[in-house]
Amino acid sequence: MKACGVATAEKEVVLLELPEPPSPRPGQILVRVEAAGVGPWDELEIDARWDVGLRPPAALGVEGAGTVLAVGADVTGFAVGDRVLAHEAPLPGGSGFWAERVLISADHTALCPPGLDAAHAAALPVNGLTAVQALEKLGLGRGQRLLITNGGGGTGALAVQLATADGIEVTTTASAGATERLLGLGATEVVDYHNPDWPATVRGGFDAALIVAAGTADAALPLVRDGGRLCSLTSDAPPEERGITSWDLYIEPDAAQLAQLAEQAAAGTLSLAPETRPLSEGPAAFTQVVAGRAGGRKIVLIPA
Repeated sequence: MKACGVATAEKEVVLLELPEPPSPRPGQILVRVEAAGVGPWDELEIDARWDVGLRPPAALGVEGAGTVLAVGADVTGFAVGDRVLAHEAPLPGGSGFWAERVLISADHTALCPPGLDAAHAAALPVNGLTAVQALEKLGLGRGQRLLITNGGGGTGALAVQLATADGIEVTTTASAGATERLLGLGATEVVDYHNPDWPATVRGGFDAALIVAAGTADAALPLVRDGGRLCSLTSDAPPEERGITSWDLYIEPDAAQLAQLAEQAAAGTLSLAPETRPLSEGPAAFTQVVAGRAGGRKIVLIPA
């Protein structure tokens, strides 16, 4: 089957021809991939910073959407022909979603609701689950104030929408070009991160900060009130001070949370704007995303 990933431990991302995945074992399903998300985390899969069980030659990708081709023993809730989406790590077949077929765990899979196409479904799992799990840990309520760094990216934009839907007042950093879009998604204030003095332009006393842009945690911490919270998605949470709880968050697969996100996206209460590329452009898409040159767009690969 056609795939995009790594042929050896040399880490170069290339187009591949891979053998078919093995038949599903108990608790597993085989999916024909219709769309697969690309994110900066995919770089972590090939340099030992995130062990997702790749066995090169192997496809990259830990999120996607498609149609069930086969189900293993003891699998309930899924049947051949069902449309599904998932975030999967580790990968039970040793290979990921940037391929024509992938083997995944049924427990990490959600049904794709009617009205949600494969590209939008594939754009949702990692960014959406990260935003949900971060906001859940921050535990904010209606009327409280949240600072998000990089609200213009895939995770940040979903966090803006989910937080404001709960009545949380959101200030976010982003490029000037993303201001109108983020205000439309519910942000109260958008600050241009290109201004090196941006922390001085916002009113402090935030109840919490969500760090989505690497290198912004130290600037955000003084803006959090005493006893507040800071959650970093970039593994750079600063030491706790002034009673502020500070921690790094790492995403976990969660089928129930993903199903809820999919329902919201299908209903139009979550805005997604994926940019589709053919699987043959996978190496270029990977390079663009990990270099931070996707312009806030979520790139999704479509197998031919």
